Amino acid sequence: MNHSIITEFIFLGFTKNPELQGILFLVFLFIYLVAFLGNMLIVIAIIYNNTFHTPMYVFLLALAIVDIICTTSIIPEMLGTMLTSAKTISYGGCMSQLFIFTWSLGAEMVLFTTMAYDRYIAICFPLHYSTIMNHHMCVALLSIVMAIAVTNSWVHTGLILRLTFCGPNIIDHFFCEIPPLLALSCSSVRINEVMVYVADVTLAIGDFTLTCISYGYIIAAILRIRTAEGKRKAFSTCSSHLVVVSLYYSPVIYTYIRPASSYTFEKDKVVAALYALVTPALNPIVYSFRNKEMQAGIKKVFAFLKH
Repeated sequence: MNHSIITEFIFLGFTKNPELQGILFLVFLFIYLVAFLGNMLIVIAIIYNNTFHTPMYVFLLALAIVDIICTTSIIPEMLGTMLTSAKTISYGGCMSQLFIFTWSLGAEMVLFTTMAYDRYIAICFPLHYSTIMNHHMCVALLSIVMAIAVTNSWVHTGLILRLTFCGPNIIDHFFCEIPPLLALSCSSVRINEVMVYVADVTLAIGDFTLTCISYGYIIAAILRIRTAEGKRKAFSTCSSHLVVVSLYYSPVIYTYIRPASSYTFEKDKVVAALYALVTPALNPIVYSFRNKEMQAGIKKVFAFLKH
């Protein structure tokens, strides 16, 4: 049987406690506004300012767009279920949400690695940066990011579409993600679990390792900086980047490396919120708003809008 018997799913949401629904609604609305407006401001600032048309800012632009897509695919639907008694999502809507989220998950992980590589070249080989990170290299890296993200999403969504859902149809989560869907299937999910494990090892653990190696070389180069002020600024930037990267990769690795039988959804929903909602809201603050050039670019955008 290649088609699902179930035509819609029901979300249990983040909590079953009605007293917490109002508080959580405000919290998630705030997170969405920070993520959406912050990332949209970065997109406008980079497109509007010609000085930002460099590889580093192009990668930041791509990250901001991915974060907007990620949060928009999850939070508005979740907020809608909190406001109304209808907590359902159609089978097609669930698969679409799964595809978009899985795509953004893969794209963000590879983008973190690409951005770390860009900073590694800029700090360790400053004289050769413009030669190495030229237009063709930038396009090639973004193409690789897109190819990996789309392939990862097609594989996992395609494997979910092959499963049979014959009841129950209650998703103990706040959005359509692979683990809760595997737990609902009444057909074998062994292939799905193997592919999720492979993707977790290659994408999550692999990208996290490459990112840490890049920052290791960057920190070694920072230690050779003679001025204490230069070291302090560089370490501040690197440490904040590593904190956000770790906050993203750690829960992703934890969520997807386990078999379906070991899922504990009450705890997993909190873990999922870290990489699906919190990190996209933190990225603009850590990667862009602390940058003086970006601050100047954002001021130009506000000045343009004011006039």
